[in-house]
Amino acid sequence: MKKALTIALVAALAGGSVAAQAYQQGEWILRAGATTVDPDTDSDDINLAGDELGIPEGVVAKAEVDDDTQLGIIPVYMLTDHFGLELLAATPFEHDIEARGQGAIKGLNLDAGSTKHLPPTLSVQWYPRGGKDGWQPYLGLGVNYTVFFDEDVDNELKDTLKVLYPGVDDADLDLDDSWGIAAQAGFDFPINDRWAFNVGVWYIDIDTEAEITVKSAGATAGKVEFDVELDPWVYNVGIAYKF
Repeated sequence: MKKALTIALVAALAGGSVAAQAYQQGEWILRAGATTVDPDTDSDDINLAGDELGIPEGVVAKAEVDDDTQLGIIPVYMLTDHFGLELLAATPFEHDIEARGQGAIKGLNLDAGSTKHLPPTLSVQWYPRGGKDGWQPYLGLGVNYTVFFDEDVDNELKDTLKVLYPGVDDADLDLDDSWGIAAQAGFDFPINDRWAFNVGVWYIDIDTEAEITVKSAGATAGKVEFDVELDPWVYNVGIAYKF
């Protein structure tokens, strides 16, 4: 992703000085490209101990969530020459989740599960060069709603739970949806009067409560709940079209 950002910047600088790309009130801008969600994960201890589950103290882990890249589709409507309203949208992101052992099981890292999510983010943007030709930097501030779906517990974690919990034969994962703020920065470098290279970055506050339910013969045998802060950096490298 860093290499792609560098290539896009160099290419845009090479062509941007001679092309026009003024943004004006009432225009639409459609950006599309490779959008990467890179979580900066911090989680509570996943405490597998407790009387309800019959597991000895010290058997805890923390969640770690990997990154994913999808197609970003990002429309903007220019409210004035200097202010726009943007919606960050994309095809669904899918993330693998790892449980990293702590305490008595430090070093035991398990494939814990996976989830899909959509993080639509609505932002008000400020274009300091709005109405002027040339490159168009912008800053934005907005609100994010992240919906999680297709949560799944990996077989590796299920097999481990079966050892820890005699009689357990299955497990489910559930993640709460999240509301949070988002901040962004980016720029468009013009190729011609309509097309431009785009590079953008967001920081999004995404927090969720996770719940693992262990089951025995189809009945609930116990639950483990823990908070996870995803707080991802989101990067987009692509093109923009003004109409």
